[in-house]
Amino acid sequence: MTFRLLTYNIRHGGVGRTQALANVINSCAPDLVLFQEATVPRNIAALADATGMAEWRTFQRQSLAFMSRRKVAFSQWIRPRISRHAFLEVVPEGDRVRVFGVHLSAVLAAWTERRRDLELRALLKSIDQHRSRFHVLTGDFNTVAPGENFEVEQLPIRLRPLMWITGGRVRWRTIQTVMDAGYADVFRALHPADPGMTLPTVAPLLRLDYVFVPRPQAHRVVACEVVKTPDAVGASDHFPVVADIRLD
Repeated sequence: MTFRLLTYNIRHGGVGRTQALANVINSCAPDLVLFQEATVPRNIAALADATGMAEWRTFQRQSLAFMSRRKVAFSQWIRPRISRHAFLEVVPEGDRVRVFGVHLSAVLAAWTERRRDLELRALLKSIDQHRSRFHVLTGDFNTVAPGENFEVEQLPIRLRPLMWITGGRVRWRTIQTVMDAGYADVFRALHPADPGMTLPTVAPLLRLDYVFVPRPQAHRVVACEVVKTPDAVGASDHFPVVADIRLD
């Protein structure tokens, strides 16, 4: 049995773009969608209706939300004190996979990278009890993997100032922290030569959206792709990422 997971930052609650977002989601036919910037509950309700989802959940001004094709067995928001955003935990019906949604602090700069690393460590500590079972960490990590370079001058204007303040030099440690904790970056494992950029959609320069699973079980992710359909270009500033996971 294959389970399809989609992670999607829909930017500012998806206001004015629900039909385009629905088109993107329908083209992927996911079993579970993890949203970031899902700050407008009525838009998530509209997306659930337009995509035939059985269940959805979000809160006003809360970044993380989900919608599921089948009823879920369990869901909760986890917010360690140090984290700006809560983490989302969802167990789809059947209890065969546990998914943790992530939206780490934004802005590309040295001091925010330190904050993201602390947030990520807080999440890893809170989910340590699930280490022995298959699970997924996914979402907008707002950071760059070690060794993946980009030109500061090519970034959207809104992303440049703090990079300039720090001289364009940031020690990208957050993704390394995930990998050091025993997780595999499944997109990179499956596509070692593909940049996999997810932001911005009009001219992709950064890979900020990831899917991680415990390294010994990475073989269970049989596909992982950045969704670059025409609708996706105008639907958000992020391309979503879709992963096919073998549950049996």
